[in-house]
Amino acid sequence: MTTRAGGFSEPPFDSLNLGTHVGDDPGTVARNRARLREALPAEPVWLRQVHGTHVARPDAGFHGEEADAAVTRAPHTVCAVMVADCLPVLFCDLEASVVACAHAGWRGLSGGVLEATLAAMGCPPGRVVAWLGPAIGPRAFEVGADVHEAFVSHHGQDEACFRPKAPGTRGESKWWADLAGLARRRLGRAGIHAVHGGHDCTVEDRARFFSHRRDGRSGRHAALIWLRAR
Repeated sequence: MTTRAGGFSEPPFDSLNLGTHVGDDPGTVARNRARLREALPAEPVWLRQVHGTHVARPDAGFHGEEADAAVTRAPHTVCAVMVADCLPVLFCDLEASVVACAHAGWRGLSGGVLEATLAAMGCPPGRVVAWLGPAIGPRAFEVGADVHEAFVSHHGQDEACFRPKAPGTRGESKWWADLAGLARRRLGRAGIHAVHGGHDCTVEDRARFFSHRRDGRSGRHAALIWLRAR
């Protein structure tokens, strides 16, 4: 997982911004990506993320289609997702034969991107380990009735991941939502119980992380995973 430090971008993208779509200078982003590439076995498989559930399969040929997750069994194929408040999730089976990554904002999470990623891995859920990266935390993620309904209407137990907020001036209902907590619950229902991470808040940790919710114009981090050659 990258942080915002160690790159070349000027504010508000300072400094290791990896996103080409946020308004940063393209040449500077290229320099940032080249610096990241020095630490990797290959150029990452950069996705065109759309808050959906499609899983890219670089092993079968990837042509830049829209996707919010990727899975590989090929050594040195670097799967990556970019985030700046949404939740990055990395997966690996216990045999280290397959890895995957997923971009889980609330839309993708409620739509089933984690379950789709697990299905694409093709291994028993009980043999999979998941890691939750930095994302907007439960003290910062204010949501409305649409987000609350998207989860609780399907799984009433997910109510535990929402804390009511005092009504606004127009009386609308608002909640503080625990995005990582919702992901843990979905992973558990899918059969993955070895879940780690999910404790770093991008909004609260300004020094280390970009945050679109906090700053409006913001850079992007990358969460990356690959298999080493045996």
